[in-house]
Amino acid sequence: MDPRLYTMMFMQYAVYGLWLPIAARFLSADQAAGGLGFSDFQIGMIIAVAGAIGAISAPFIAGQIADRYVAPARCLAVLLIAGGAIKFITAYQTTFPAWLWLSIAYSILFMPTLALTNSLAMGQLPDPKRQFPRVRAVGTIAWIAVAWAFPMVWLQTGLEFRWLPPFFTGQELPDAPARMIDSVRVAGVLSIAYGLFCWFGLPSTPPKRDPQKKLAFAKAFGLVRYRSFAVFVAATLIVSVVHCFYFVQMSKFLSAIGLDDAYIMPAMSLGQFSEIFALALLGP
Repeated sequence: MDPRLYTMMFMQYAVYGLWLPIAARFLSADQAAGGLGFSDFQIGMIIAVAGAIGAISAPFIAGQIADRYVAPARCLAVLLIAGGAIKFITAYQTTFPAWLWLSIAYSILFMPTLALTNSLAMGQLPDPKRQFPRVRAVGTIAWIAVAWAFPMVWLQTGLEFRWLPPFFTGQELPDAPARMIDSVRVAGVLSIAYGLFCWFGLPSTPPKRDPQKKLAFAKAFGLVRYRSFAVFVAATLIVSVVHCFYFVQMSKFLSAIGLDDAYIMPAMSLGQFSEIFALALLGP
């Protein structure tokens, strides 16, 4: 398999996993401690509502533009570079309106990339049914990697080896909540680098436009008439609600019960190990 697809998937989920798990923590932390001091309502708007707007718009951007008018790799590159710039700028904001509107803009740009990477990978793989789960598993590994690496490098000092995950632990720095915001800056820079890789490094597949079907998403919506697909969509909606609650509340909850900020990301990455196992079952 093309190693470029592994690199693409690794960077895709490294960008996402760098900031999302701990966003609620540094958004809610007191300003005196280096956080932004936002309320629960404001955090929900920044993470959940902004994400929902991006997710709703994604089919229209990824499905209607990519593969029909612009090569997927080029579209992916533009979205990631623009999104990375917005993410980097967001990290320097201190007011709720700025965070909200920039988060909405970023979500509209980033959410389509999740579908585009899947589409691009499956289009390049000789046997996508068997090979894609392996490629996608690299994204999950990236999520775990950044969840362990960022706190080690940036939130702790005096690291020592331990036999239990995340294996290297040290003394948490006193300004950890303020340093957690740097995850947004790093994600922005990484997104730009990832976008450049997509532009220059990924195989460029020419767009495939069917003149008889002007609306790419219309066919997808038509699948709802099938009972099995409708049940799948309904179940996915329920899971998505739980998913939003998890990222809006989990990091705050772990901090409230006494877990050090440096251990929040590793703790929230434990679920990804079962995801790797599930993906392994899908691609024997």
